[in-house]
Amino acid sequence: MSELWDITVMLGGPSQEREVSLQSGEAVVAALRSLGHRVTPLDPVPGSWRLPEKVDVVFLALHGTYGEDGTLQGELDPLGVPYTGCGAAASALAFDKVKSKQAFIDHGIPTAPFAICDARQRSVPAGFELPFVLKPSCQGSSVGVEVIETLENWEADLARALTFGEQALVEVFVKGREITVGIVDDEALPIVEVRPKSGYYDYHNKYTSGATEYLCPASFSDELTASIEDAAKKALQAIGGGMYARVDLIVRDSELFVLEVNTLPGMTATSLLPKSAAARGESFPDLCHRLAKLAIDRAATRGSNSQ
Repeated sequence: MSELWDITVMLGGPSQEREVSLQSGEAVVAALRSLGHRVTPLDPVPGSWRLPEKVDVVFLALHGTYGEDGTLQGELDPLGVPYTGCGAAASALAFDKVKSKQAFIDHGIPTAPFAICDARQRSVPAGFELPFVLKPSCQGSSVGVEVIETLENWEADLARALTFGEQALVEVFVKGREITVGIVDDEALPIVEVRPKSGYYDYHNKYTSGATEYLCPASFSDELTASIEDAAKKALQAIGGGMYARVDLIVRDSELFVLEVNTLPGMTATSLLPKSAAARGESFPDLCHRLAKLAIDRAATRGSNSQ
């Protein structure tokens, strides 16, 4: 491979998703080193981390708060170092489920009806029938997400969701096929359908080996596939994102509902974005290399445009 770089992989971090982030980062480090890149792992402590003296690009393998919410991107921007993933503003918007859903609505992108609960508004919003979905407004990896089937423990359920932030989202439960679409450089990768063997696609089923079946490419008509890919791309555009992301949706018959945009999706070799890339013949190391190159190219383009 002719293009070899000094790459810092940021992994771990302080969020609820630290362990998953460590797995992503370690997989990325191994993949990039297998291609000959000079790779330095960095587990950042907010306020006290420092990049190596020589770094061509930072590969972000952080998930959750600090890594995926735009905070770290905002700290990297003044350094002028290329980094993978969306920029600070797009990351912050995507991470906030309330603001991102409003962005979907403003851009005409179909999404499930929702309402907001907080410490003052503790009753179930009017018009929501059981079951419905309760989720923290700012968390990833299904952290804190619950499908509420009875109101017997509603106050405790809401209190638990509010431990993750000041607001929680109440969303209409849409029963359908749960899918995800990876987008890299404005190209939609093969669709992945997730089928939990029991219950819902919650944190347990997402990260417990053997708990969920994954179908890729998912079986949809050409027409519906095109509609799904279009909705996913528009959702990424709606939050101002680029480079790469993963968009989660529900498909009910031929009706689509965008759930959220993941600006730093999981990056183990068996995560959904790499799984989708593999379905079209792109190896995990090659995908990691491509994402690093996209970051370098984006920085070069911005630099030339500013001159």
